[in-house]
Amino acid sequence: MSQTAPRVADPGRLGRWRHALSTVNPPSGELDEVSRWLVITRAGVLPMTLTAGGVAGLLAVRRPGFAFGWFLLAFIGIVLAHVSNNLLNDLFDTDEGLDTGDYPRALYAPHPILSGMIGREGLIRAAIAVNVADLLILAILIGARGGLVLVFAVAGLVLNVAYTAPPLRLKKRGLGELDVFVVWGPLMIAGTYYSAVGHLPAQAWLASIPYGLLCTAVLMAKHVDKLPWDEKADVHTLPVLLGEAAARTVTKWLMVGFYVSIVLFVIVGILPWPCLAVLGAVPLLARALRALNRPRPTHPPRGFPVWPLWFAAFVFTHTRRAGALLVAGLIIAAIFGVGPGWLR
Repeated sequence: MSQTAPRVADPGRLGRWRHALSTVNPPSGELDEVSRWLVITRAGVLPMTLTAGGVAGLLAVRRPGFAFGWFLLAFIGIVLAHVSNNLLNDLFDTDEGLDTGDYPRALYAPHPILSGMIGREGLIRAAIAVNVADLLILAILIGARGGLVLVFAVAGLVLNVAYTAPPLRLKKRGLGELDVFVVWGPLMIAGTYYSAVGHLPAQAWLASIPYGLLCTAVLMAKHVDKLPWDEKADVHTLPVLLGEAAARTVTKWLMVGFYVSIVLFVIVGILPWPCLAVLGAVPLLARALRALNRPRPTHPPRGFPVWPLWFAAFVFTHTRRAGALLVAGLIIAAIFGVGPGWLR
């Protein structure tokens, strides 16, 4: 007598969205439009930008000149810029022949074009729409805060496009990791801070460094995972240039450097003491360090959603927790008005 496979319960619309956000993969069963676009835009990695924007806003919220409306516009702007980055990366890497069916980008999650989720023209239209919206936000913020907003925006746009687009293709020249540090640290945090208050003290630049280190660690770990493929494709990411052992060491020190810089900045009066809440993420740091110290498994554990990425999963999970605790510490500082004088 034949047996039928057990029926998997429909998780519902919210469950499907949650799955797409947590795994960057489509949920089983019906793929609604929201889930489809969450996968196409790789919305699961947007928490990195949401955290950067949150850090900027909480640093700025008690400063003279803070305007919630301008902060909110800048916050939306950096999120759209991240979406644009994801779309353009897929577009340019496909056009350049790097993204193929056996390259990790198409293995850990469906590639928008290669999987047929959207055509090349559709991806271009989506990228144009996102960038047009960002240009409108930019125009409004320039009118409100002046030309320095344009400097931040142009720098971000250049690094966004140059990461994968010819002729620079920073990722292929060992500069993609530095690109990510600059964008997710100084450009996003200091730029959003400036949009919120209209001035930019040196402390805001320094306060952007710790989270920039965390985001760079995520990309380093991802490039360690992709190292065998990148070597064959002549893509000279920093792990390819350094070698796997040294790249793993750099990734570990970037994560440790986050904690060292937080503690140091609390001591010298750049960050408020509630930011020490990030120490609650140390267990996940230890787990990520253990993973980086051990050989990569030859096969994924059952249910592991983003294989062949391995190290990146541990580092990203740590970054998400540590970033959330940094935001929580800044919320406490903002509510109770504690911390260094430049924040109050």
